[in-house]
Amino acid sequence: MVEDTCCTCARLLSNILPEYNEKTEKPVATDRRLKCCDRIICGDCPFCQISSDPTPLPQGLQDPPAYSPPPSPRPAHATLAPLLNAEELPAYSSLDFPKDASHKTEQNKNTADDVLHFVNPAHDTVSSLALRYTVPSHALRKKNNLYADHLLAARKAILIPGEYYKGGVSLSPQPIDGEEEEIRKSKIRRWMVACKVSDYDIALLYLNQANYDVDSAVEAYLSDEKWEREHPMESSSKDAHDPYKCNALLSRGHWLDPPIEPYSTRPFQKWQPPGCMLHEYTGKDIQSCMSGQRIVYIGDSATRQLFWASAKKLNMTVADEEMREAGKHEDLTFEEGDVMVDFIWDPFLNSSSLRGELLSYLNDGLQGNADTVGKAGLVIVGGGLWFARNFGSDWLDQFKDSIDYLVPLLGLRRGAAATLYSPPGIRRQGKGHHVYVTPVQIPLYDVLSPLRAASMTPAKINPMNEYLYNASKMKGVKVVWSHSLMTWESEYAYEESGLHVIENVSSRRVDVLLNMRCNAELSLSQGYPFDKTCCSAYERERALGMRSLLLLIFTAPVIIGLWIHNWRQIRAVLCHELSQAFGIFALALLYCFVADRTQLFNKGQKHFAHQEFLTMSAIVFALGVFSIRRSLVASSPCRFLSVKDRFADQPFLSRDQTDEWKGWMQFVILIYHYTGASSILWIYQLIRVLVASYLFMTGFGHTVFFLRKQDYSFKRSASILVRLNVLSCLLPYVMGTDYLFYYFAPLVSFWYMVVYITMRISHSRNVSLSFLLGKIVISAAIVTISIRCSTVFEKTFLLFKYTCGITWNVKEWRFRLQLDGYIVYVGMLAAILNIKVSEMLNAQRFPPQDRVGFVRRHWTKIHVFSVLLALTVLPSFWIFSRSFTDKFVYNTWVPYVSLFPIVSFTILRNSNHYFRNYYSSVFAWLGRCSLETFTLQFHIWLAADTKGLLSLGVFGRESTHTDGRHQDLIILTVVFLYLSWLTADATVLITKWVVDPKGAKGSLIAESVAKSEGKDRSDEFNMDRSKVGRHLISLFRKAANHLYRLWMEKLEVRLLSILLSMWILNMLCIMA
Repeated sequence: MVEDTCCTCARLLSNILPEYNEKTEKPVATDRRLKCCDRIICGDCPFCQISSDPTPLPQGLQDPPAYSPPPSPRPAHATLAPLLNAEELPAYSSLDFPKDASHKTEQNKNTADDVLHFVNPAHDTVSSLALRYTVPSHALRKKNNLYADHLLAARKAILIPGEYYKGGVSLSPQPIDGEEEEIRKSKIRRWMVACKVSDYDIALLYLNQANYDVDSAVEAYLSDEKWEREHPMESSSKDAHDPYKCNALLSRGHWLDPPIEPYSTRPFQKWQPPGCMLHEYTGKDIQSCMSGQRIVYIGDSATRQLFWASAKKLNMTVADEEMREAGKHEDLTFEEGDVMVDFIWDPFLNSSSLRGELLSYLNDGLQGNADTVGKAGLVIVGGGLWFARNFGSDWLDQFKDSIDYLVPLLGLRRGAAATLYSPPGIRRQGKGHHVYVTPVQIPLYDVLSPLRAASMTPAKINPMNEYLYNASKMKGVKVVWSHSLMTWESEYAYEESGLHVIENVSSRRVDVLLNMRCNAELSLSQGYPFDKTCCSAYERERALGMRSLLLLIFTAPVIIGLWIHNWRQIRAVLCHELSQAFGIFALALLYCFVADRTQLFNKGQKHFAHQEFLTMSAIVFALGVFSIRRSLVASSPCRFLSVKDRFADQPFLSRDQTDEWKGWMQFVILIYHYTGASSILWIYQLIRVLVASYLFMTGFGHTVFFLRKQDYSFKRSASILVRLNVLSCLLPYVMGTDYLFYYFAPLVSFWYMVVYITMRISHSRNVSLSFLLGKIVISAAIVTISIRCSTVFEKTFLLFKYTCGITWNVKEWRFRLQLDGYIVYVGMLAAILNIKVSEMLNAQRFPPQDRVGFVRRHWTKIHVFSVLLALTVLPSFWIFSRSFTDKFVYNTWVPYVSLFPIVSFTILRNSNHYFRNYYSSVFAWLGRCSLETFTLQFHIWLAADTKGLLSLGVFGRESTHTDGRHQDLIILTVVFLYLSWLTADATVLITKWVVDPKGAKGSLIAESVAKSEGKDRSDEFNMDRSKVGRHLISLFRKAANHLYRLWMEKLEVRLLSILLSMWILNMLCIMA
């Protein structure tokens, strides 16, 4: 028999001792059955105090129930029993069955209406609600379509089924946040759905402007979207309030390499803030920026992870050892060099140490102390998880009190909001002092332990972050929201505990803080490459570039005056091709400066993707195939030749072939740099062979020229060197780099001088094959010893440093020379062999037993054998190169093995008539301006001195890696190639003018000078001037005429003048 129990305390009523009234001495009833809900209680009812029936009691209170329990309802079988025992069946009218209508009425009368209960996520669960309302759990789930108990946390309100709950009164009749707050949130959700925008901040912005009129806010947003689509260039000015990308670094960003599976190779390496590049800091960078200062972390275990990430950047080995021995809930200190990293354990953000650090920072900033040794240069405060775990219902109030207490101590003084958008290096006040607050760590709720999951819920974490957001907007608190974005929808960013993040993510979080603190300072002190583009300024480089431009502007009239001797001829000179060439060259330099030394263009990080690399390569290959045509004889115009002569057989490695070879290699190198494929070994190996191919053609082409033309004049060598170096020599003055940074022009110039000197010495004896081969062997030995000797280049570069103010990287230069130390000599040998074989094949008379006769008789066999050998060598070299697992080991083999694929390709390219006489015009076009494309790509196609990618910043709203990237690629590529082509033509004209100013391109200037010299200029000075003034003018004119004649007649004077101008600019740069 089931005994009755109390529904509030679950005690058996039979076990409750009777209690007696002191006045009446009668027993007090311990068993009460309530009429309203049919509950049994042992005392006062805690559930329903309000009566639903009319009662004379005040405030609608109901009468207490009777002491005796109501009679149990009579079962139906008891009514039917007498009738079933009768001998005759009764009439149907004798059975008192209720009618259908009356039955339904009675059922509806006994069933109460459903009750609306507003869920309190901090306390309500399915089990607690079932107990409080005496409703079975399964009925509660069925009524609200709850398939699992944890889904209750997502509900704002649920229905209590009236079939079981007869009280009719809700125990939570009002929304937890209030009705006005619910209405406000509902309008925010409606606006987000209507506009398809998930950004909460944008929703608040538009609704606040429209006074929470949803229709007006939606209309305003759609009109803004329409205007941005119609005015893409004007809409790009939305970053005008954040020109240095400080706020973008602090608040936004996305991963370029999120993992697609739990064990992806090195995920979470590249965090991309919108419009700038995140620099990955090393221990050396931190030492340079924070020398003598401290980095202070204050907070809970999530902040402690940042502390250890900073320590590992300084010294990975020592940090790992100390991390294993350190305690959890204690203060920590890590010191490396003169940089100290401190961690203060303060999960509730209320310790005296926290107050002391912030007060010290505040006092130093207000007093303007210049001495920063031993003081905090970067303070990071973070907490919140312990408020959720250890406080009850007032966790949010406690958190708000802690933040409000910290706000006056965070150094928000003298326009703190303005400092958020400017780099620290250009501000005088507050330099070296930064305090940032990290948002509350959002855990991975699904994998938390049961104890943590019970207290760390979205209902607790989200309100704390919302309060931090309001504090950042209203009070200027610098909250690093990008830390939260790094784990947004990224389950692989967490450790197994679900509370802390993996090492890569914590390292990138530290990089965000260090980029905010150190980028501006290190950019000014370290120089190029300028890859620290977030929260940084190009102040020094801008001043240097503008100083050079002003120098050119002020000296241009003087130069023009020296040219023409008559200011009235300026207009004619400006319309001349040479003046246009100078203008194009100046435009190219200015575009490089604006693109890569200002914040006008966005900069993004590279991220390799196989599909992108292969797609770009396939497009280039298709362009090359569709532009194949037959080579023409270049020595004469086509109209003067017959069809047979016009399409005559091309020689070995003709000009069209070499231009095509340079062109397609340049395309591949450009794609290699753009996609950041240097980390892919097989692509890196291919690029190394392509660079060696350039140098092979350098040795081959110049050797053929010297042997056939016998022109070793100073004029030709000067023409070659000026053509190679004019762009690479001027760019460093504008961009703040150095000459060796554009390594291809110096490399080709060096090897040209090697070829020239080798062929120039005793050039009259070059007809002797043995003598020529001996010179090449001796030259190779001398150059190899010079490269490998540790004193030759060091002393040479040291001399340049103290005499010319030039600082070059000796180690990098030696590395470039060693990589291709022998391929130039292979090109020279190939040129000699080509000339000798051509002479043998074209010889009219030769002895049958001579080597010439042997070659002519067996030439077909030699040709077939060389082709078969080349076909064998190419796949063999591919297999050989794939055996390497490290690029550094491969680099040691490159000087000795790169000749095999290059010579094999050369043989196959000239193996038959069709291969020799057809070429790709697109590749050949790019090959003719490959020097300019290779140099200009550093600044107007790539960014941050080749470390990143250039972007217009006008396509796409979210500034993701793929959003608008293809549009940027198309536009910037067209501009880049067109400007490179124009610059190549301008360089040719400028080179001819420097080498031979009296040539065809300078005829207009010479004519203008001649006319001006034949005129009587006395009428130009008819004004009343003193005799001294006229005498000085006459002396100046004579000196100018003399200098002009020297300039026009002496190549040595022109070159020395150019070198002297460069030396003066070097001295000015040192003084700057």
